Formats: sequence, C-alpha cells, structure tokens
Amino acid sequence: MLLYMGNSTGEAPSTPLHSVSVAGAVIRDDGRFLAIRRRDNGTWELPGGVLELDETPEDGVVREVREETGVLVKVDRLTGVYKNMARGIVALVFRCHPAGGREHPSSESTAVAWLTPEEVKERMTEVYSVRLLDALDSDAPHVRAHDGKHLHRAR
Repeated sequence: MLLYMGNSTGEAPSTPLHSVSVAGAVIRDDGRFLAIRRRDNGTWELPGGVLELDETPEDGVVREVREETGVLVKVDRLTGVYKNMARGIVALVFRCHPAGGREHPSSESTAVAWLTPEEVKERMTEVYSVRLLDALDSDAPHVRAHDGKHLHRAR
C-alpha cells in the first residue's frame, strides 16, 4: 500500500511515500551467508526489516540482524538498493561480518542457518538470493527493481 500525505493546501502530493527497509548480507570468513526462514510465510531470506525513523541505515541493519538471528554484526558497506515496484518498498542491503552473539530463531524466524552460495540459490527466490550474491561482487552497489518475485531485466 502506498501512502500519500496531503500538503498545506489539502491536495494530494504528486509523489508517494516509500517504505525503506534494511537487510544484512552477513558473510562469515568461510564464505557462508546468514539466512532466516521467516515465521510468517516460511521463505528463506536475509535478515532485515523496516528502518525506524530515528535510526541510520547502518544502525537499523545491526538492530534487525540481532533481533532476527541473535548475531551481532559490523557493517562493511552498502552492496545494493532494491525496489519492489508493486509495493513501493526500497531495501538497502549492507555487507556485514559477524562480530559476536550466537544464532538462534526469534519471534520472526523459525530457523537460522549459515548457507553456501549454492544453498542460497536453491532455497531463496531470485529477488532475495541476488541480494546476497550481489554482496560478493566488487562492483557493488547494485541497483535493481523487481515485482516481489522476479527481477526486472535491464532494457
């Protein structure tokens, strides 16, 4: 759902507000990625969620990863910006490395696992697996759009 805020004249603005989320592409030294199986729909994804109004993107990704997995991370760099064109959600994905804590499921996840790149491709849909695989690319950050299931291909 897109939200619109009226202006001082009471008219709807010409641009919608977007939701911003953050996610962590957490990579261990052995090349495995941190992933969660979501409690609400059973899909495998990277940990993340909605960015709070009062936090920086980097602080938001640290908070979200810890809440969903128990793992404390250090943020390395932005690796991608992904827009769900159907829902107006912009996701900022940051490459991170583990810095403490111990992985465990949470109220938002039924499982937490360290996956190989091959397991990422097998378990995750294209719009989530590409976010993790993009984090391995030295040409990052990538900017991609999708419809919630499939990437929009460059024209």
